[in-house]
Amino acid sequence: MNAIPRIVIGATGSGAGKTTVTIAILGAMRARGLKVAAFKCGPDYLDPTYHAKAAGSRSHNLDGWMMGHDAVLSTFNRVARDADIAVIEGVMGLFDGATPIANEGSTAEIAEWLAAPVLLTIDASGMARTVAAIAHGFRYFDPNLNLAGVICNRIGSRGHLDLLKAASSAVPVLGGFPDDEAIRFPERHLGLFSAIGNAIPQDHFNAWAKRANEWLDLDAILAIARSAPPLPNTTISAESAAPSCCIGIPYDEAFHFYYDDNLRRLEASGAELVKFSPVHDSSLPPADGLYFGGGYPEVMAAQLSSNHAMLEAVRSFAARRGPIYAECGGLMYLTHAIRTLDGKSWPMAGLLPTQAVMNDRLQALGYAEVATAAPSILGPAGVKFRGHQYRYSTLDPDPSGVERVYRVQPRRGGSQAAEGYRIGNVIASYVHAHWASNPSIPAALVNSCAEWRHARG
Repeated sequence: MNAIPRIVIGATGSGAGKTTVTIAILGAMRARGLKVAAFKCGPDYLDPTYHAKAAGSRSHNLDGWMMGHDAVLSTFNRVARDADIAVIEGVMGLFDGATPIANEGSTAEIAEWLAAPVLLTIDASGMARTVAAIAHGFRYFDPNLNLAGVICNRIGSRGHLDLLKAASSAVPVLGGFPDDEAIRFPERHLGLFSAIGNAIPQDHFNAWAKRANEWLDLDAILAIARSAPPLPNTTISAESAAPSCCIGIPYDEAFHFYYDDNLRRLEASGAELVKFSPVHDSSLPPADGLYFGGGYPEVMAAQLSSNHAMLEAVRSFAARRGPIYAECGGLMYLTHAIRTLDGKSWPMAGLLPTQAVMNDRLQALGYAEVATAAPSILGPAGVKFRGHQYRYSTLDPDPSGVERVYRVQPRRGGSQAAEGYRIGNVIASYVHAHWASNPSIPAALVNSCAEWRHARG
């Protein structure tokens, strides 16, 4: 059994301030000298970059629908085993998930699986006694959930916070934050800007840690976290096999959307992972395969397009039948061009006979199940896995002449789509996969890379 102090930061809905509360608590606990572990419920790639800045260590996703119960507990136990406190940021509203009639895929599901107390974030602007009604409803809606406290965001003053504390007696108000434009985190169409590199000043994170010390009852929050019962040790052994291949991982301002669990599974299957930058580097590392994750290639389109040496290196790698797996932003990079919102087209690698066109409205959102219709670098036909889409781009024209090896079924209904574009040993898709849903896939990808390495002698 693992005794890991832990709390889940839930909310009444998106935009209530979960990320800010999480960052503030992580930073404040770290400033106390505690070892903190950070997690994000759901498929989000952006919030974990903020957690990492505040915690000083990588944040990990916990997604009930894509990963399943055992993989969620295994990941949590592995990452948080030696932590003084684990802070898990929720997704959307506390009970919002893959279905409107159950906790599947929700923050509540993760909280129950981890037997973790929940702190509920409420946008309390213009509110007083109503906070008690909201807290009461959330506390008793699901008797299996331990709602241990409330954090009130966007309060007006100390006096306002005192009113809120007096109003909610059944579920204690443990503090709150006044709105402050000066340290608010900037946003763009996918939500927050990524905090990779120096995009967001460290002073912002330090300021929120200081705010937590001033406005939250951190002693009470730590006591609540320590009240969580021990968890069964469900850590799945993942000792890395002897390296059989090297896989290049683009990682820079343009590409940084990767699930750490996916990378760990590649390593466990025998891959040595080497990072490189399609923005800054002029050549590929000595790799036997490439894994292009998602990110913001449209934001870095000019820089990516002007790096002719890298684009030619990727073309040459593909022409030699080097295995390439690409997701969303990675797919966009492999097209002939990215057309940005200003109408400009920026030439890219040109492996797929189409261009990625940015739109000002969301083009796809939600979970999906994928089955392969033909053998590929990911394994035999019939391989199934789960993932999600969140994108503002489309392909134009439709690459009708390209083989499609995916059959994509949206989680919330709708028609099945043929996707997963294959040219040689290239597989490119808009679906962000989580390989906890099928651990055979990273093993198959490593095997494909190792076979190509062996074939080259």
